[in-house]
Amino acid sequence: MKHNKFLILTGAFLLMLSVLSCTKKLDEVVPQDTISKDQALKDPNAARTLYHGVYGLFRSYSGTFFQLGEMRSDIWVDGLFTESVDGGLQNLYRHNISTLNVPFTNWGGFYNLIYNFNNVIKIIPQTPLPDAEKTRILAEVYGLRAYVYYTMLKTWGAVPLNTEPVETINNTAETYKPRTAADSIMIQIKSDIEQSLQLFGSANTLSTAKRVYWSRVASLVLKGDVFIWSGTHMGGGTTDLTTAKNALQEVRDLQGSSLGLQANYAHIFDPTRKVNNSEIIFAINYELQQAQNGIFGSFLVNSIQAGTLSFTQAPTPTVSSVYPYVNSANRVGMNQAMINRLTALPADQRISNTFRVMYSTAPPHAIRGILLTKYIGTTAGTSQIYNNDYPIYRYADVLLLLAEAKAKLGEDPSAEINAIRLRAYGAGYTPYVNGSITENMNAILEEYLKEFIAEGKRWWALRRAGDSYVYANLNPTYFSPASTAKFLLPLSQGMLTADPLLTQTSGY
Repeated sequence: MKHNKFLILTGAFLLMLSVLSCTKKLDEVVPQDTISKDQALKDPNAARTLYHGVYGLFRSYSGTFFQLGEMRSDIWVDGLFTESVDGGLQNLYRHNISTLNVPFTNWGGFYNLIYNFNNVIKIIPQTPLPDAEKTRILAEVYGLRAYVYYTMLKTWGAVPLNTEPVETINNTAETYKPRTAADSIMIQIKSDIEQSLQLFGSANTLSTAKRVYWSRVASLVLKGDVFIWSGTHMGGGTTDLTTAKNALQEVRDLQGSSLGLQANYAHIFDPTRKVNNSEIIFAINYELQQAQNGIFGSFLVNSIQAGTLSFTQAPTPTVSSVYPYVNSANRVGMNQAMINRLTALPADQRISNTFRVMYSTAPPHAIRGILLTKYIGTTAGTSQIYNNDYPIYRYADVLLLLAEAKAKLGEDPSAEINAIRLRAYGAGYTPYVNGSITENMNAILEEYLKEFIAEGKRWWALRRAGDSYVYANLNPTYFSPASTAKFLLPLSQGMLTADPLLTQTSGY
């Protein structure tokens, strides 16, 4: 990511957006050159192109969302098998972070998204689109903007607040922005969520197509997520936690044929089952011949190694015989302790449908590591196509977030925990019985761990639970009470020099 000033100025200078052609379905969208503000104001199809473009941009950020939400947790740490270690990812999971190795090259890429959201919010009301369509588009984009600002708040704390498109490169007040206090950013996030909900109206309908557009239900889940965070970390206390519980309970009450847990965990991610997937609330869409979700190649294996590794403690079946066209480079692994923890009996369908343990084909057939299969995609000819959608929110989020809110309020979260366990283990599962707040939170976090591997949730779940849970679960060599500043990421010196109004993150 480049720093925010450069990206915003680029869009402002041209007043143009690199977006996608206008169709009713995102998976039918194909690249178009550019579209100007003037075109959008005159032509309904151009206005729709402007709108569809924000979802096209999201396709470039699934890897960032994943890394921010997971790579600093306890899942991918010092793996048994890595062909060539990814130094940047290693710095994240070892919390080897300083002003000299700032991850993600600061926050600039997010401001490219924010710029485009702001542009849509400003321009769409002035276009010749039908009023109902304008309202729906605005409802979606306010929700998307809230989600991105929420991600930035959790990552950096105070960040510059931009809610208007940048109109000129000569306006210093527009192009240079100080960091806005985290409390004020949270106020804006909550305001955007409420604006989204108001514009959507009272109907909690979910698409019967692919759920790759934001919805009122997505805004309700985001509201629950946000208010648990503010209730825990920003002084909101019981009031905010109750607000979170109520929003999530509203979604919980919608459970039915169009919203609920998939009986077969693998079906959630199956590229052939995207239409009317009852578990998905909002996902980033990837399709053959359009865009692939390539970030997870760092968790696979190259073709040579695939012939020397098997999926059993025997010479066969080799990885290459099961996945003949997988040819990536495993740069991130999972250590033995985590593998043991996740594969312990009873059998958990989430684990068996998330990764496969790899063994050496040579005696004594030692465990070499794991192959992440959750996003393995499909084959086309002799190629592996990574066309799995990347979920941002699904129904399992609703259950575990609601369990969190209840636990923090001193209420019984066992119904939600047990719904998750029933799907995971089947009818013979061991029901969870309500315990202390600490016991309840630990039970919830254990389900988070197993439920959302490679979905960018584990670090945020630990953070939302509270600092003590972070310290209890991470390797103290890498993160301890002495590392508190590293809850947030620093800014590079280059960024501070480029924008004189910015200040460094506290503790760096």
